[in-house]
Amino acid sequence: MKTALFIGFVWPEPKTTAAGHRMLQLLTSFKKKGFDLIFTSTAQKTNYSEDLSKLDITTTTIKLNDSSFDEFIKKLKPNIAVFDRFMVEEQFGWRVAESAPNALRVLNTEDLHSLRNTREVCHKKGEEFTTEKWIGNDMAKREIASIYRSDLTLLISPTETELLKAEFHIPEDLLFTLPFMVEAAANKNNQELPSFEERKDFLFIGNGKHAPNVDAIKYLKTSIWPLIRQELPQSNLNIYGAYLPQQITEMHKPKEGFYVHGWLEDLDKTLQQIRINLAPLRFGAGIKGKVIDGMCNGTPTITTAIGAEGIPNYTDYYDEPTDFAQKAIETYCNKETWLLVQKLGFNTIKNHFSEEQLTPILFHKIDLVSQQLEGHRSKNFFGALLMHQTMASTKYMSKWIEEKNKKTL
Repeated sequence: MKTALFIGFVWPEPKTTAAGHRMLQLLTSFKKKGFDLIFTSTAQKTNYSEDLSKLDITTTTIKLNDSSFDEFIKKLKPNIAVFDRFMVEEQFGWRVAESAPNALRVLNTEDLHSLRNTREVCHKKGEEFTTEKWIGNDMAKREIASIYRSDLTLLISPTETELLKAEFHIPEDLLFTLPFMVEAAANKNNQELPSFEERKDFLFIGNGKHAPNVDAIKYLKTSIWPLIRQELPQSNLNIYGAYLPQQITEMHKPKEGFYVHGWLEDLDKTLQQIRINLAPLRFGAGIKGKVIDGMCNGTPTITTAIGAEGIPNYTDYYDEPTDFAQKAIETYCNKETWLLVQKLGFNTIKNHFSEEQLTPILFHKIDLVSQQLEGHRSKNFFGALLMHQTMASTKYMSKWIEEKNKKTL
């Protein structure tokens, strides 16, 4: 049996974040493939953390900047080590390379954090996002370095894969596009779900620790929901999400049809009672889990260009508040339009996000790289250069000597 070590940035919370759901999909896929799984993290577990023992996954905590990890991985001898986001690879990638050199090092990005960060900075400054600003972001340098140091990087959005190849000229064999993997049972059809007439109201779902979600809720409250409510005075907007900050919970205004509920135990059940899913995201990256959840449950989503990014053939988006509100009202009131959007969602999940189709492709790629690992690494000169770190070592040795000399004066 092969062994896969997952090093998590946090413990997976599939009921609070799309990233947690994505991680659970990966773990489940590896488990079905017959891997012995070990999940580790330096983070603290929360009340929302998934009980991985129910999936027969071994869990253990690890320490930062501690050689105990080296001994741990030497004994484990994993075939694959998966780093959850580039910050984790920075901390543990070199340790895996030294103590388990034959392990395939896989970086799971969730989304490109530097891209999301640059877009957020531009949005807050009221500036237009450009790839030049992204390239100049220090976080981008760290993230790109992490990609080069890894044997394979998983990207959830094909848009991000193309951006990395076009803007940073990263070799294609280092990248692998792997969108959300939806089990067949999770993609419903309209015969199984409540009808148009049985549904009512609007919904927004988003974790309060995620800046794009907080911004989207504020945008809804101030610019979009008043326009919808004016035309549909009996309708309500329900805001759901774990870790919602006080500034959001204070927006709870039942008289305005604006309800802030907090964490939601069963998202699928609630989505199936809702007529329209709203996702007015103004910055972000990756593929948005809230849009995929809407599609799976037959709930049409009105979104922006950012919200639609990475989803094949998804060209129906609205970046102006008036256009966004008008489309939401039209889809809410027009059964024919609503059914058309619902059908497109079902087909999108079936054709582009099927676990049954994606899993064999993933493991074919993993097997291919693993079997040719030495040659694969030899072609990645920049990765080897970054792992060598001779220039950084002289810099920090010089700084250390300088500080040491100060103390002896």
